[in-house]
Amino acid sequence: MSWWAAVFIHFKEVKAVINIFRILAWSSILFLILLFVFFDSGFDYQYVIPNRLLRLGAIIVGAACVAFSAITFQTITNNRIITPAIMGYEAVYLLFQALLILAFNASSQVVVSKNINFILAVIVMLVYSLILQHWLLKRGRIQVFVLLLAGLVLTIVLNSFTQLIQFSISPGEFSIFQSYSQATFSRVDASQLIIAASVTVIICIILAYQRRTFDVFALGREQALSLGVDDHRFIKLNLGLIAILVAISTSLLGPTAFMGVFVANLAYAFAKCARHSRILFAGFVVAITSFLVAQLLVEHVFNYRITVGILVNLLCAIYFLALILKPRSL
Repeated sequence: MSWWAAVFIHFKEVKAVINIFRILAWSSILFLILLFVFFDSGFDYQYVIPNRLLRLGAIIVGAACVAFSAITFQTITNNRIITPAIMGYEAVYLLFQALLILAFNASSQVVVSKNINFILAVIVMLVYSLILQHWLLKRGRIQVFVLLLAGLVLTIVLNSFTQLIQFSISPGEFSIFQSYSQATFSRVDASQLIIAASVTVIICIILAYQRRTFDVFALGREQALSLGVDDHRFIKLNLGLIAILVAISTSLLGPTAFMGVFVANLAYAFAKCARHSRILFAGFVVAITSFLVAQLLVEHVFNYRITVGILVNLLCAIYFLALILKPRSL
């Protein structure tokens, strides 16, 4: 048998494995969706199922935001154990909510109206991202690790301001603030979900369109420059898009700091290649599966005694620690 015939057969085998993985992935997601929507629902189409469909939409949008933002951010920074949360986006979101409650009190239309709150939060986090980039990248040289260090310091500072504000608000206002600081799918309404889904689809399409550029950038900055990638423009554009995705996921679900590390690293393991077309798909599958399983456990095992945020952050933090400690044990 000639060499080209052997390559052709090997290519067909790899393609068959990929197709099987996709079929299994979509089958498992479909099973979890049907289980989530109809299990113990009594087929109540007036209240139970519509509310579950609304939460399902939030899960899908949140999964896309977490997967695409974490994977592309790790490619830009060339580091697989960090997430966009290290840039301080979630800290900015929580500080913004605390300031709203402090300035306008809990009954203000800005705080109560989910659409107004959502749009303002996205704008604030995007402006924060642009200011941070302009401040640290104005000299023309991309210093990603300086960017990450500044984000880490700003996260600590912003969290300190947020804690200071918590001592200045009433217990009732504090309980409202706590609802913003915990990841949950229960506070989403239809109009907010439509806006979030529309923006998320557009950004995910833009990121997916750049998948080959991400493949090149994953080789390293020097290799990307030699292959004609404008790294300054590429990083600034995509950090802005990542900021919007993080703003959407945080506004819809709440903070999910370690979820990105968990999703991205499992996506690399399942994709078994460096092509972002497969990695992004695998990341979306892992994220939506994780959220669906977590929501099913919260509703039917823990009976709402804990939130999705507590469960997800606990399990993902354990995975994060295992990921850090694993190389030291080799």
